[in-house]
Amino acid sequence: MSVKIRGSFLFPAPLIPAPTSGGEEEEEAQDGGGGAVGGAVVDRALSSVGWAAWYSYESAQETALSRFTPFSRRSFLTTAKPSPTGESSAYISFFTTDAQKQEQRSYWRWSKQDFFPGESFVSFASYRTALSQTFPRLRDRILYRSTRSKELVELKKESENDMKRCLNWWDLIWLCFGSVVGSGIFVITGQEAHDHAGPAIVLSYAVSGLSALLSAFCYTEFAVEIPVAGGSFSYLRIELGDFIAFIAAGNILLEAIVGAAGLGRSWTSYFASMIKNEPDFLRFHVKGLAEGFNLLDPLAVVVLVVANSIAMAGTKQASCLNWISSVISAGVIVLIIAIGFSHGHVSNLVPFVPQGASGVFAAAAIVYWSYTGFDMVATMVEETKKPSRDIPIGLAGSMTVITVIYCLMALALTMMQKYTEIDRNAAYSVTFSRIGMKWAKYVVSICALKGMTTSLLVGALGQARYMTQIARAHTILPWFALFHPKTGTPINATLLIAMLSAVVAFFSSLDVLSSVVLQHAVHFYAHGYCITGMQLLPQRRAPQLWGIPVVPYLPSLSIGMNVFLIGTLGAEAFWRFFICTAVMILYYFLVGLHATYDVAHHIAQESIVKEGKENVDRGLS
Repeated sequence: MSVKIRGSFLFPAPLIPAPTSGGEEEEEAQDGGGGAVGGAVVDRALSSVGWAAWYSYESAQETALSRFTPFSRRSFLTTAKPSPTGESSAYISFFTTDAQKQEQRSYWRWSKQDFFPGESFVSFASYRTALSQTFPRLRDRILYRSTRSKELVELKKESENDMKRCLNWWDLIWLCFGSVVGSGIFVITGQEAHDHAGPAIVLSYAVSGLSALLSAFCYTEFAVEIPVAGGSFSYLRIELGDFIAFIAAGNILLEAIVGAAGLGRSWTSYFASMIKNEPDFLRFHVKGLAEGFNLLDPLAVVVLVVANSIAMAGTKQASCLNWISSVISAGVIVLIIAIGFSHGHVSNLVPFVPQGASGVFAAAAIVYWSYTGFDMVATMVEETKKPSRDIPIGLAGSMTVITVIYCLMALALTMMQKYTEIDRNAAYSVTFSRIGMKWAKYVVSICALKGMTTSLLVGALGQARYMTQIARAHTILPWFALFHPKTGTPINATLLIAMLSAVVAFFSSLDVLSSVVLQHAVHFYAHGYCITGMQLLPQRRAPQLWGIPVVPYLPSLSIGMNVFLIGTLGAEAFWRFFICTAVMILYYFLVGLHATYDVAHHIAQESIVKEGKENVDRGLS
C-alpha cells in the first residue's frame, strides 16, 4: 500500500495539547519496543489527509493526537517514534494512503459519525452536558462572526469533492428565466385579477417586480463577494452571526420547499385542465382531512421526483435542457402576448382599479410568488466560470426582462376577458378557449407545464446547493454537504428537498401554499445587506468585487417594500410563519446550536495548530 507524503514540520513540545480520555474515541498506544510507540488508532482524522507523528519517547505516552485531528471522524493507523533529531519536539507528517482515498470516494455512508460528528453527540452523557451549556453556547453563537476565509476554504472541505465550473452568463440568464417564468404567472395571475386587483394586476406585477429586482441586487452581492453555494447564508454568518443566519436560512429553505410543492400542485391543475376542464380531476378527495389538506395529489409527487432526478444527474446537462426548452417557451410567450392584444378590448379594462390601492397591493403581495426562483440561481456560483461577471448579468438582466414580460402578459389577459369572468385556476387556457381559439388552449397549457417543470428543475438545483452550505457549517446534518465525485452534484441534499416538497405537495392546496410562501420569502429577502445598508449595524466589510449601487438608498427601499408587502397578508399567514419559526428555533436549541459550536471551536483549534506550523517554518527558514 503506497503512502504519499503531503508535507512535514516540527512542533515544539509546548504546542502538543494535553491528553484527553479516549474511550471509544481512541485506542491506547501499545509499546512496539525499541523506544517506539506504534499501532495507535486515532479517530476524527481529516477527510483528505492522515496524521503520523514522531515525537520524543518521554512525551509520547503523555500526548494524545486526537485534538490535532480535524473534525470529520475517520480511523487510520498512526505510528509514533522518537524524534529524528532527539529533541523534545514533535515531528508531524501528513500522508494519505490509497486505501483512505478509496474510502473518501465512497459517497454512500451511513455511520453515526457522518450524521453527528461533533463532540456533543459522542454519547448521551456528552449530549446532556452540551444541553446544560445551552445558554452560554447560544451567547457564543449570537456573538460569533465567521470570516470569508472560513466560508470559502474551511467549510468547503466538508463536501470532500468539488463542483464542476461549467456555467457562464448565458446559462445563468436562461436558468433564471426557466426558474422564474412559469412559477406563478400562469397560476396566480387569474386568481389575483379575479379576487383583488382586476385589470390593475399589471401594477401589482410592476410593484412586485421592482421589489424582486432590488432583492436580486442583494443576492448578486452575496454571490459575488462570497462565491460559495448558499452565499447569502455565508454572508449573514459574516455580518450578523450564526443564529440570525440560521433563522434566515430556515425560512428561505421553507419558502423554497413550499414553492416547489405549489408548482407540483399547479402542474397537476394545468394537466388536468387539458384532459378535462376540471383542475381537480386527477386528485383524490379524502373526507377525514381538514379543508385545504383533503385533496391528495399523487401526480405532483411524480413530477417533483422526475425534476429532482434530472438535477442529480449533472448541472450542465440540466442547464442545456433548460435553455433549449426556455428559448422555445419564450417564443410561445411572445405569441400569447400578440394574440392577447389582437383579440383584446380596452373596455374590459374598466374599471381599472375595482378595489382601489388596497386591492393592488394585496395582489402584489401574492404575485410576488411569480418572481421567486432567482435566488436559487445565485446559489450556483461555485459552478460559474466567472462569478464577478456572470452573476450580475444573469440575475439583474434577466429579472428586468421578466418584469416587463409579466406586465405584458397580465395586460393581455385582462384585455381578452372581463376580470370578473377570469378562471381562477387556469386563466390563460380557459380564456383562449372562450374566444374560440381552442388550439391555443393546448399551446398555452404546454407552455405553462414547461415553465413549471423548468422552475422545478432549477429550484431543485438551487435548493440543494443552498442546503449544502448550511450543512457545511453543521447547522443541519453534514451528510447533506457531500458532493458526488462523478456528477459533482449534492445528491443527498437533493433527495431531502425532493422528499420534503413531495410530502407537502401531496396534501396541501394551492391557497394554503401561496400564503405561506410569500410570508417566508419576503421576510428575509435582502436580509443581510439590507440591514447593513440601512446602517442598523456597522458594516463589517466593504464589497471588493461587486456591490449594490446607491447604498444605502436601494437596500433601504428594498426592505421597506418587502415589509410593506408583508403587512398586506392575512393573520393566518403570520400564524403559520410564527409556528414554523418556533419549530426551527426548537431544532436549533436541540441540535444545530451544539453542532455549529463544536465545528467552530474545532476550526479555531486547527487555526492555532496552523499558526504554530507557520511560526516554526519561519523560524527554520
